[in-house]
Amino acid sequence: MKKIKTIELFAGVGGFRIGLEGWNNKSPSSNYIEDFDSKFEIVWSNQWEPSTKTQHASMVYENRWGEDSHSNDDIANVDIKSIPKHQMLCGGFPCQDYSVATTLKNSKGLIGKKGVLWWSIHKILTELNTPTKYLFLENVDRLLISPANQRGRDFAIILQSLNELGYAVEWRVINAADYGMPQRRKRVYILAYHKSTKLFKKIQKSNSSDWILKTGVIASSFLVSIHKKSIHNEFKLIGSVVDISNNFNKEGGNYKFENSGVMVDGNITTIKTSPNYSGDYTLLKHIVLKNKVENEFYIQPEDIVKWKKLKNAKKEPRTNSAGINYFYTEGGMPIPDPLDKSSRTIITGEGGASPSRFKHTIQTKYGKRRLTPLELERLNMFPDNHTKLEGVSDVKRAFFMGNALVVGVVEQIGQALQKMIE
Repeated sequence: MKKIKTIELFAGVGGFRIGLEGWNNKSPSSNYIEDFDSKFEIVWSNQWEPSTKTQHASMVYENRWGEDSHSNDDIANVDIKSIPKHQMLCGGFPCQDYSVATTLKNSKGLIGKKGVLWWSIHKILTELNTPTKYLFLENVDRLLISPANQRGRDFAIILQSLNELGYAVEWRVINAADYGMPQRRKRVYILAYHKSTKLFKKIQKSNSSDWILKTGVIASSFLVSIHKKSIHNEFKLIGSVVDISNNFNKEGGNYKFENSGVMVDGNITTIKTSPNYSGDYTLLKHIVLKNKVENEFYIQPEDIVKWKKLKNAKKEPRTNSAGINYFYTEGGMPIPDPLDKSSRTIITGEGGASPSRFKHTIQTKYGKRRLTPLELERLNMFPDNHTKLEGVSDVKRAFFMGNALVVGVVEQIGQALQKMIE
């Protein structure tokens, strides 16, 4: 089988690339011990962080894979003709407001809100001479229910724009820890197949429920069963992307999209599913370093009170802008975090010594401490010290992992997709 040439957008420090290619031909799920037979080859990547002058994530990416096929330019300004030929596009694009302002006259293009990166993907798919055959995308799970006043509109816009471009789509919300991985990180994974592929024809001929539950690419990589409170919904996307932007679920009410689903020819089938897993689990205690780490990661005894105060449950009287009094409530956070469970979700503010409600703390025989950058990398199943680079602070390394994905999820879906393509 020939290599599946792939481009990686919004690359960060290369989570999709490691999940698809492995590292040094070794599998992430084996802790980089076992050989990895991957047919994916990243031929071009793009990483641009608009809010920072020094492009630290791009620096890490180039340090790992070189500069030759990597772009550190704003994706909105990249010349589409400069992107190499490829069969697959992958990336974790940010969750934003995807509403459509209008269509361009005498053009197939769309005007969404400026800076919304979904439309950069759409532009690439629209302007390429040879259609991209496969898409592999990741986003936060709230994409399925955004925005609050039109639940599901943003996802419907994405699905209809892909439908208009000739793609069938399947999606699943996956919590990595439900399948034995070290972090409770819930994300929606989206696969799309162009009408020129055999996979499109296969999903078109299949029973949609069977594809979601048994025969699809995601179903074959992450087993599911129907949720005990099963919700099965079928409907058709009506109208243009602009129509959907203006009218989808305008009456509000129930969510339209469940955690699993497919879209073929504009027809949606979506089912609430539960993970079906019986293997081993990776716990926080399997990840943390056993030896003493640098002193800066230990919490000083006099600061413990500050940490506990931030992590304690709260019920505080407040007044909103309309002058209405209410109680603000917040659940408690563990201190220290339990070592006999998978980790909580890493956030971008995980780094730094200041007390925080959301940062992880663990109890060791040397005292309570925060997690090190290496431990955070392990929670996302990256190779050890993947982000270690001169000029990149520990705070930045933690930020990278808060933005990253669990690469084992990408690996398993990628391997299932590779088998389907074969």
